[in-house]
Amino acid sequence: MSKRALKKYLNTLEKEQLEEQLLDLYDRFKPVQVYYNFVFNPKEDKLVEEAKFKIGKEYFPAGRRKPKARRSVAQKHIKHFLTLGVEPALVADIMLYNLEIAQTYCARKPVRQDSFYQSMLNSFEQAVTYLKAEGILTDFKPRIAAILEATYQQEWLNTEGFDRVWDEVAPTDF
Repeated sequence: MSKRALKKYLNTLEKEQLEEQLLDLYDRFKPVQVYYNFVFNPKEDKLVEEAKFKIGKEYFPAGRRKPKARRSVAQKHIKHFLTLGVEPALVADIMLYNLEIAQTYCARKPVRQDSFYQSMLNSFEQAVTYLKAEGILTDFKPRIAAILEATYQQEWLNTEGFDRVWDEVAPTDF
């Protein structure tokens, strides 16, 4: 059904019928519940802290469990925040936190898989592209500089890739 057809259909409904349909959607679909819960009670700071905790557990799990270091966990949270319409600075914070916690992990235990470094490069590219698109790149410049510096200090395999992404995305007068 197209958006136009949906609008036409909704215009034929009376207020009570429309309310019933919305309540039915709320009861049936978890994403609808999540959306309305966020819209009417947007505890963004709490969501960010929960996301950081879960991302941190990927690299530093409690107890003796082995770290999984999966980028997908952070990506899931980022995608969820983008869907909800969370403030761009908070989304950017999670994007950069993902890179920072991965670098903290690598400082303690170097990773040998090339796929890990490629994944982190993809995260970096996504983050700086998002920051530029939202017009908040300068606000996060110190954190980006620290991430770039850490790639050199830790001798990441794709340090040049990080520089290339930064040079392509960032203005030359940065």
